[in-house]
Amino acid sequence: MDNPKHRNTVEFQVSGKYALFTDVLTRTGGERCTYMIPTYEALKGVLHSIYWKPTLIWYIDAVRVMKPIRTVRKGIRPIKYSGGNDLAYYTYLEDVCYQVRAHFEWNRNHSELECDRNEHKHHNIARRMIARGGRRDIFLGTRECQGYAEPCVFGEGEGAYDNTGDIPYSLMLHGFTYADEAENEDDKGLLTVRFWTPVMKNGVIEFLPPKDCTVKRHIKEMEIKPFGQAHRNFSGLLEPGLDLLGGDDFELDAGAL
Repeated sequence: MDNPKHRNTVEFQVSGKYALFTDVLTRTGGERCTYMIPTYEALKGVLHSIYWKPTLIWYIDAVRVMKPIRTVRKGIRPIKYSGGNDLAYYTYLEDVCYQVRAHFEWNRNHSELECDRNEHKHHNIARRMIARGGRRDIFLGTRECQGYAEPCVFGEGEGAYDNTGDIPYSLMLHGFTYADEAENEDDKGLLTVRFWTPVMKNGVIEFLPPKDCTVKRHIKEMEIKPFGQAHRNFSGLLEPGLDLLGGDDFELDAGAL
């Protein structure tokens, strides 16, 4: 495998008994069906559960499929929007395991957090959180699909599709661009949904950066949520007692935004 291109790269393995990366065509109701591979947005959500700060944006570079792709159908009683329960069949992925490589960049839309842009600090905290399995519960697509994260070396071990060549997939969801993470001028102030056509090469899928996705649709206008002491939603380096605990240790133990 290629060496990481970014010095703040993190690598981890996430696994679970089931996963449901819902196809957008079946998302709105009735019977849901999973994509065969994880979406960029789902893996980014896993990283947010491991370690997240509004100061930075996580970028998923690649995912490696470690186990054979298998599906299973389950009878589910989802809650109806009008009240009560319904009956439906959901198609899940079964016994999944992925190696993930990602890196972070500063969120330039949050200039008020510039004082918190310490790459060494955030990288070390993220690595420690991966070693501890994350700060919050990890889910693979939906809440009923519990996931478990642990450190790994991307490319090590035997994968189920290491020698299968190129496997192309049709148009599928890439992810959502929220207003506070928008990079392209035409996405500023909007909620945008992105699509792409991935290709799995010997078990590895290299993701397009969000700004390079050309198939997209603007959903609605969206404001950027501000952070900082004035808004009482970000303490960071100004937390009382930080000088006694040490910068990294405070972030690890207190976990304050």
